[in-house]
Amino acid sequence: MPPYFAVGTLRTGSKRKELAMEKNTICLWYDKDAEAAARFYAEVFPDSRVSAVFRAPSDFPSGKEGDVLTVEFTVAGIPCLGLNGGPAFKHNEAFSFQIATDDQEETDRYWNAIVGNGGQESACGWCKDKWGISWQITPRVLTDALAAGGGEAKRAFEAMMTMKKIDVAAIEAARRG
Repeated sequence: MPPYFAVGTLRTGSKRKELAMEKNTICLWYDKDAEAAARFYAEVFPDSRVSAVFRAPSDFPSGKEGDVLTVEFTVAGIPCLGLNGGPAFKHNEAFSFQIATDDQEETDRYWNAIVGNGGQESACGWCKDKWGISWQITPRVLTDALAAGGGEAKRAFEAMMTMKKIDVAAIEAARRG
């Protein structure tokens, strides 16, 4: 096994299975809802899943035997570890997942799933889920317009600055001038 994999075991009922830890993983601190968050992401985003749930083997100062400690999951192909660490640290916009979308339907689906599940809208395609994680739901037409430079980029940027959820048709119209 390559040196960048750590091996552990997971007991599921009476079965044990070997686990391999990814070399690079994003660790996200949750108060106590890491498993609920991971399962929500797995339902909403493609290439997302919950891989393992680790529970406390005994009571500890802030919890009891069987409480979820960590959750290994993948969001849009990105390996993550959810840590139920308590209320000491809160998420902020310094970290966000950026999800590229192909059209308005896909943009609406992700945006509405996040905001409709207790999240909140922000500006310029940003929203926050109910656990405080920030998301950029970014249509490719917007990134293409910004990459084009010149007047096209300026018009698309100015249109984006007036939006919460990105309106694909409005960005396309701004690109054309």
